[in-house]
Amino acid sequence: MRRLPRARLLALQLALLVASGAPEEPLSAQRSLVWGPGLQAGVVLPVRYFYLQAVSPEGQNLTRSPPACRECLHALSHPARESDRGQTLFRVVIKSLSPKELVRIHVPKPLDRNDGTFLMRYRMYETVSKGLKIEVLYGDEHVAQSPYILKGPVYHEYCECPEEDPQAWQKTLSCPDKEPQIEKDFASFPSINLQQMLIEVPKRFGDERGAIVHYTILNNNIYRRSLGKYTDFKMFSDEILLSLARKVLLPDLEFYVNLGDWPLEHRKVNETPGPLPIISWCGSLDSQDVILPTYDITHSTLEALRGVTNDLLSIQGNTGPSWINKTEKAFFRGRDSREERLQLVQLSKENPQLLDAGITGYFFFQEKEKELGKAKLIGFFDFFKYKYQVNVDGTVAAYRYPYLMLGDSLVLKQDSPYYEHFYMALKPWKHYIPIKRNLSDLLEKVEWAKENDEEAKKIAKEGQLTARDLLQPHRLYCYYYTVLQKYAERQLSKPEVRDGMELVPQPGDSASLCQCHRKRPLRQEL
Repeated sequence: MRRLPRARLLALQLALLVASGAPEEPLSAQRSLVWGPGLQAGVVLPVRYFYLQAVSPEGQNLTRSPPACRECLHALSHPARESDRGQTLFRVVIKSLSPKELVRIHVPKPLDRNDGTFLMRYRMYETVSKGLKIEVLYGDEHVAQSPYILKGPVYHEYCECPEEDPQAWQKTLSCPDKEPQIEKDFASFPSINLQQMLIEVPKRFGDERGAIVHYTILNNNIYRRSLGKYTDFKMFSDEILLSLARKVLLPDLEFYVNLGDWPLEHRKVNETPGPLPIISWCGSLDSQDVILPTYDITHSTLEALRGVTNDLLSIQGNTGPSWINKTEKAFFRGRDSREERLQLVQLSKENPQLLDAGITGYFFFQEKEKELGKAKLIGFFDFFKYKYQVNVDGTVAAYRYPYLMLGDSLVLKQDSPYYEHFYMALKPWKHYIPIKRNLSDLLEKVEWAKENDEEAKKIAKEGQLTARDLLQPHRLYCYYYTVLQKYAERQLSKPEVRDGMELVPQPGDSASLCQCHRKRPLRQEL
């Protein structure tokens, strides 16, 4: 039997769906809402993004993916638009305002967040002088106020063109006035004695086993020297500092970054000598380190739509089946980096109807592999086939936690002394379900979630919505800048480029792809 061409087959299937009288919730392209930082020329990010809320003709926000309209069926079945087919009939077209400016812009398909909202992303590889025209379409119909005009210049990620007014930059990004974790961290450091740090940090933390990098930022140039053997992760701190310096004029300051897993400063505020403001990616209840977003979410934000699959944006459109169709079990996969993870696997063996847990790699407890077995690796997006996600610490806080929160499963979080930069905004029983450190109440909590499905779903949704707000990529840039700003305000001595420091260069292609229209500060090679 001869097969129909794909385009004709798809059109026939969609026509049959409409003819069948299947119930549909209509959508109004004109009344739908579009907003976000990616619609502002001044918000320079590695990946620009904005949001869309589907709205009915009566003005009600849709809470599930909108249906295919008859006009849109024609648009979808048209052979010229075969590449536009996907889970949604929304699409985005981005072009330079000037036909003389040919620029490369990667525009993937919109991400359907399965709740009536969509995430639109694009990554620029060159700067446009005249500006951009962004069309948001539902079939052939413009959505909301589309087309959106971004008057140039519109800079790409590697354009070295910092805004000289930091307050204007923060206002453009809508940075929050306060970050509770930053306020808490700097409460221990009303002033920062740089001379004391220059003497003490190398002695206390800079030995051969150390993982410390000494940075100086001066005239928007970044200099560093490594203290210790394990400083390879400086690539992550380098890249975010360089990315910031390309976007905004940074304050002059001198500081130390801990590249290791564990926070370092355990002195109490009332001790003599007092604690030192070491900057780390993870905090703990018994330490005084100043916390930044982890290297993991920092790197994934910088490399999104290029070298990284799982990032703070992509995860939002890959959350698996709807709640009612998820497997009603708790799920875990991970390395053997903490003993409780081994206990989790044992619980899974004894209670397979409640828990599916496995160790994917053995390093710390290799002798346990024969007893517990080794689970196959599974793609992170497939985690969300399960209703409940178990978050257990690794060596410190499990850095998968922000990604789990951005999904639409219920997170059961182990009680922990470790935390990341955003934990203060999350509340147990509102955003996640707490479980004891020794996991003794895990099965009880899973049973509770199964018996209270609506409440569990509500907590999962509340956690997801809060994480979407806290973990937007532009908020990460705001957080980094605020930490550097607070640090510089408290430093008593003028920062210097010390012996042994080297200039961290901007990427080699940044200048060749950039036409900066702002007055730039002079780069002084010291």
